[in-house]
Amino acid sequence: MHWLFTGHLRVDKITVKIAELPASLQGTTLVQLSDFHYDGLRLSEDMLEKAIALTNEAEPDLILLTGDYVTDDPTPIHQLVHRLKHLQSRCGIYAVLGNHDIYYSHSKAEVTQALTSIGVHVLWNEIAYPLGKELPLVGLADYWSREFYPAPVMNQLDSVTPRIVLSHNPDTAKILQQWRVDLQLSGHTHGGHIVIPGIGPVVFHYKKLLKQIPKKLRRWVTFFLGDCSKVVRYWEWAQGFHKVEENQLYVNRGLGTYKPGRLFCPPEVTVITLVSH
Repeated sequence: MHWLFTGHLRVDKITVKIAELPASLQGTTLVQLSDFHYDGLRLSEDMLEKAIALTNEAEPDLILLTGDYVTDDPTPIHQLVHRLKHLQSRCGIYAVLGNHDIYYSHSKAEVTQALTSIGVHVLWNEIAYPLGKELPLVGLADYWSREFYPAPVMNQLDSVTPRIVLSHNPDTAKILQQWRVDLQLSGHTHGGHIVIPGIGPVVFHYKKLLKQIPKKLRRWVTFFLGDCSKVVRYWEWAQGFHKVEENQLYVNRGLGTYKPGRLFCPPEVTVITLVSH
């Protein structure tokens, strides 16, 4: 995509309060990257290079990747990992897969193997402890896969233990309300792509807008924009920080761009600082 339709890469810095955060983890820095869609069209080499450089400049304790490294065909993952191997963090790089990473029957294995080959830890309904036993990291299977069963994973953790959860699709925040989630990191939505300042993503009002358009023109609108209303149910969580009952959710706008491009919705590198509540 031409930069006019993508926008300039932005670093969003947030501070997240976590109850019972150990003193040793006060000020821990995380960087989240999401939705690369590395396929030769949706993400430029220049932007990818900048995203990697900005990530390393943040000197993160942990880098977290939240899915959709490719777009359907998994083959480009082998080129992508040659770029991602330059990422640097004190406690490593952890990742989950998105719906595009499991598009074909062989996709999951190929994408996972490629990421693993450069030292990225891919979590699929697993718990890891890169920051120690006092702050587990949970990585869930993609919501649209047949293996999205959070209960056996989440139930392994004591309710008094703070935790971070990686889940590609933010719709899962609704389901995860039954467990403690101090911070859920998601992507998938690309921020809604077209955002009206003060109103929010156009897609949030998509169905209502379609009804106002003459029937003869609707098919052209849906051809151009696609049926983006099906991407997620809760478009109000399309980007940024949200409280979901007692839990906390952050949705990254992603790096890759689909048609018709982005408007007031720049690609994002997220720098997160953890502090005690």
